[in-house]
Amino acid sequence: MISHNMTWIRYPSQTSDPSIIMELIDFQNIISRFMHCYIAFFVPTGLIAGIFILTIFIKNYLRHRVFEKLDIFLLDFTISNIIMIFFSLTVITRPGYLRTTYFGCGALSFFFNVVYFNSQYLLIVMLLTFLLHRFPPRTVLISKAIQSPMLCVGVVLICALCKSLVAVALLGIDNFHTKTECQLDPLFAWPEYEIFKFSFGFGIPLLFQIIFFILFFVKKAQPEAPTLREIIQAYLAVLTISITMFASRLFYNIMILSRTTLKIYKSFGTPKNELMMNIAEIVLFSESCISLILVLCLHKPCQTGILKIIMNLTKVCRRDTTSSPIDIPIASMHGENESH
Repeated sequence: MISHNMTWIRYPSQTSDPSIIMELIDFQNIISRFMHCYIAFFVPTGLIAGIFILTIFIKNYLRHRVFEKLDIFLLDFTISNIIMIFFSLTVITRPGYLRTTYFGCGALSFFFNVVYFNSQYLLIVMLLTFLLHRFPPRTVLISKAIQSPMLCVGVVLICALCKSLVAVALLGIDNFHTKTECQLDPLFAWPEYEIFKFSFGFGIPLLFQIIFFILFFVKKAQPEAPTLREIIQAYLAVLTISITMFASRLFYNIMILSRTTLKIYKSFGTPKNELMMNIAEIVLFSESCISLILVLCLHKPCQTGILKIIMNLTKVCRRDTTSSPIDIPIASMHGENESH
């Protein structure tokens, strides 16, 4: 692995070129508007949906004392997306950037990447579970492993941690205590960082997802396997989340690779490059909010749970409106008559 000196790199907005001042102002206004829309609409909606999902899962567990297999995966997925939303609050400084040390930026990047890889790999495990549920494996070891969702979640988390450690190593931090402008995918990272993240955070997982999709619909199920109708609703929920995640992460990873090209050619890029990277980052965070809403609306236990919550609220409102008004005591006139 070749070490790179990345101290030369700067954001186009930090350069003092007078020829791009007007263009820079226009693009910074666009970034600011995107940020305000995201903070005002997506963050509250995503957090509310996430809280509802967690509440429903906890209530179902307390009632039945057991988690369904898919519920364990979606619980981890929900927690990952809620954490991602909290990380996304770093965009509040846009069109500026978070000012911190190289070490602090590397630590932020590490935990962000754990969540990023975890949600991506968890989606692969969910698709694999559906595939093996419809086409039961003949190997006992694989069958036992897939029957233990907690083990699967643990393996996914370990993989995410290992990939994040490799990504941190590719940041190439030399001066730990020097101040810098920080994004969750740091600008000062070596080009290998972006290539590694694209490969193991998008390219390879996407290849597995395509293979699982093809096998699910093409392969002929065994006679004793459950029918497609029994699992179609849950599968459609995961499929919709997969498509949403693919669309947002495709745009984000294209911008990541575009930034790598600029680094290889020792270029700062243009204000438009900076604008598109910031928009891609906000789109990535918006996907976390949208995924939580999709889980709430498409996963059957969540549908049932949210309907119960709405019905309970409706009953409370009806009870309040139909309750008898408070009687206001009226002073007896008997005493006044006797005084006369």
